[in-house]
Amino acid sequence: MASGSDRNPIIIGGLPSQVPDFDPEETQEWLDSLDAAVDERGRERARYLMLRLIERAREKRVAVPEMRSTDYVNTIPTRAEPFFPGNEEIERRILNATRWNAAVMVSRAQRPGIGVGGHIATFASSASLYDVGFNHFFRGKDEGDGGDQVFFQGHASPGIYARAYMLDRLSEQNLDAFRQEKSKAPYGLSSYPHPRLMPDFWEFPTVSMGLGPIGAIYQARMNRYMHARGIADTSKSHVWAFLGDGEMDEPESLGQLTIAAREGLDNLTFVVNCNLQRLDGPVRGNGKVIQELESVFRGAGWNVIKLIWDRTWDPLLAQDRDGTLVNRMNTTPDGQFQTYATESGAYIRDHFFGDDQRLRAMVEGMTDDQILHLGRGGHDHRKIYAAFKAAVEHTGQPTVILAKTVKGWTLGPNFEGRNATHQMKKLTVDDLKRFRDRLHLPIADKELESGAPPYYHPGRDSEEIQYMHDRRKGLGGYVPTRVVRAQPLPLPDDKTYASVKKGSGQQSIATTMAFVRLLKDLMRDKEIGKRFVLIAPDEYRTFGMDSFFPSAKIYNPLGQQYESVDRELLLAYKESPTGQMLHDGISEAGCTASLIAAGSAYATHGEPLIPVYVFYSMFGFQRTGDQFWQMADQLARGFVLGATAGRTTLTGEGLQHADGHSQLLASTNPGCVAYDPAFGFEIAHIVKDGLRRMYGLDSEDVFYYLTVYNEPIQHPAEPENVDVEGILKGVHRFSEGTSGSIPAQILASGVAVPWAVEAQRILAEEWNVRADVWSATSWNELRREAVEVERHNLLHPEEEQRVPYVTRKFSGAQGPFVAVSDWMRSVPDQIARWVPGPYQSLGADGFGFADTRGAARRFFHIDAQSVVLAVLTELAKQGKVDRSALKQAIDRYQLLDVASADPGAAGGDA
Repeated sequence: MASGSDRNPIIIGGLPSQVPDFDPEETQEWLDSLDAAVDERGRERARYLMLRLIERAREKRVAVPEMRSTDYVNTIPTRAEPFFPGNEEIERRILNATRWNAAVMVSRAQRPGIGVGGHIATFASSASLYDVGFNHFFRGKDEGDGGDQVFFQGHASPGIYARAYMLDRLSEQNLDAFRQEKSKAPYGLSSYPHPRLMPDFWEFPTVSMGLGPIGAIYQARMNRYMHARGIADTSKSHVWAFLGDGEMDEPESLGQLTIAAREGLDNLTFVVNCNLQRLDGPVRGNGKVIQELESVFRGAGWNVIKLIWDRTWDPLLAQDRDGTLVNRMNTTPDGQFQTYATESGAYIRDHFFGDDQRLRAMVEGMTDDQILHLGRGGHDHRKIYAAFKAAVEHTGQPTVILAKTVKGWTLGPNFEGRNATHQMKKLTVDDLKRFRDRLHLPIADKELESGAPPYYHPGRDSEEIQYMHDRRKGLGGYVPTRVVRAQPLPLPDDKTYASVKKGSGQQSIATTMAFVRLLKDLMRDKEIGKRFVLIAPDEYRTFGMDSFFPSAKIYNPLGQQYESVDRELLLAYKESPTGQMLHDGISEAGCTASLIAAGSAYATHGEPLIPVYVFYSMFGFQRTGDQFWQMADQLARGFVLGATAGRTTLTGEGLQHADGHSQLLASTNPGCVAYDPAFGFEIAHIVKDGLRRMYGLDSEDVFYYLTVYNEPIQHPAEPENVDVEGILKGVHRFSEGTSGSIPAQILASGVAVPWAVEAQRILAEEWNVRADVWSATSWNELRREAVEVERHNLLHPEEEQRVPYVTRKFSGAQGPFVAVSDWMRSVPDQIARWVPGPYQSLGADGFGFADTRGAARRFFHIDAQSVVLAVLTELAKQGKVDRSALKQAIDRYQLLDVASADPGAAGGDA
């Protein structure tokens, strides 16, 4: 062999070989021992010895690099399995009944005239995983805390309902109303875990695949955050996320693994149901997804437990002294394992064991039926219990359990392991009979041959049901259960909002900064100040929020173990284990997951938090819109700030930063209350009302979205007779026209209100037009109210017909009406049909681009001069001004020349 001096000084597998050797003789003894093991016992024995040495090194806290993957066998050896504390026979009978009821529920949902769909194969594969969790691990909320948080895999919901039926939490009437939420109300069951649809049952919406994993990570982190800040004792809470192996291809599933490892979230366990199938075929037909995921999670710093084979393999593995069987397991691709799941024992004997005499000898004493029933670890209660127990007892790292199963397990040969099994929903009579026999259930043939197949319940006084209740009582109550114990918060008085309502005087500030000033005052409140959770994706300084660093500090469970480079500055970067700010790096998805976890803490832990998530406006609803839908579904509350809003306001950044449509996207979310305020006093009233609606008496399950801007303007003081109702409902008259004789109305929102005021001046001085300027604080809320009015009128024709607020508000105003904003025209056009007069809108339709604000607004024709032209155009249509005025205005203001526009205010990052 080569001597140490002959070896290249490189890093091999993370081990630096160029480190000086201070005892070459001892080193040589170790190397000679390894050589001897290879020569005398073979490479497999030497490999085993090396693995045991690495294992012992870790036990002794000797730092060695992680292996990216290990053999395709169970991580926990048989000799290390703990005692199983349950009654496995009773648990088997319980699970058989649950399996039956889940499948029958979906099958009955396909009855003629209903046909609402459903999925049974996912739960069939993961049923044992859930059952062990329910019987031995998942903590309920009866002890007064949040218990465990369980993110159930969406497609497994029939099994969760079936178990709840066994426990009398749901009735047979509920099961028959699966996916019929309105027509069978109040008994209807939602298709998947939806807290908004079943707010006393489900806690976390998970069926939008990929959002469950990231949600679980940030829920575990939020638990630690709340504990560190003394808001709630979450020390007993464990977060479980049940996921699919195909689901792990979603970027959100794996994108934030490192934060869980970096912060040592050992209160988190992923259980990945590796049935090796996606929705329509194998996950990795030519590869091995478990090995792939092991490498990814190990590389990210997670503890990995592989649960691949059930106990029937233990005797065979004990015979495998030369590693032949393990090698076959290592080299067989997933697609072939799926084939084995659908074939006979004879086929498996010939193709898996048959071409190697050593393997064939291992099973020559086994029947084909015994070979057929060599099973997968995800169906073995004892193996699962060992994996779960090891996961919850592991410290310092999050854990992932990679559990191998068969999709459609126990459902019969037409379902098990078939590529189409995910889409198969109805069991034939023959399928039902085979299924019943497999589960050993006392159901007669005649009950399966006529009408819908029956549900099975062993009886409320049966051994099985009493066992289930006893297990749940010992674990603190039933799961899933959503409980809201939080009390209304004492809200700040008007003094807190006074400074923002005073305006900015001669100083020009952006609406983003106006909000930040208000937030600072709110965080000083003795009652609710500590409940604010600040969240930003590495942009606090951009939003002028670095002023919070010294006081609120940035949350880091390890504190700040270095001297900050800006430590001498007044606004130095400061981390703390009790920090209030979540600085989640460049990850809008991570920030939104933090937002959801914080915004639902009132229900999860009975302690309200007030998250304030501030981000580049374009990277909100466009980039993470699915998570905002998840937020609404989870009934989360809080404030979402689309800073740097507008298509022309974020000067210089260009197309991918130019948001002209997030208000429109927000309008599609029923749980979102969206505003586009222009001034600080409007923000004050909106935030005050938001706190009342979300955290006061009779709280509502909504969240607030405010678009704020980075353009400095002078903020007026709150008017003496401010129209608070109008601000909150969506529109109020900001500036009444005082000169000119031809009436008109200008509606504007956000940063466009100053343009409208300038247009008002020009129209009065140059065109004899008296225009009122209205600040449309929420186009969305105006439309939402009008739609609800129309719906009421449609269904109550015998009652006095209601009139939308926007119509009533403008009833005394003389048109025409011209609307302008820094959004695409579809945003203000939402209210067009309810405005009582001719209506025209201006907007920034199309792609954004980098230029001065003035040039961009001239290009889109939304600047003050373009508003003047639009008003004149509408007046010309009415014959109130001569059409020649239109060409005059175009020439006078050079509206066809983008370069002629005043560049406008520059800068203003906040």
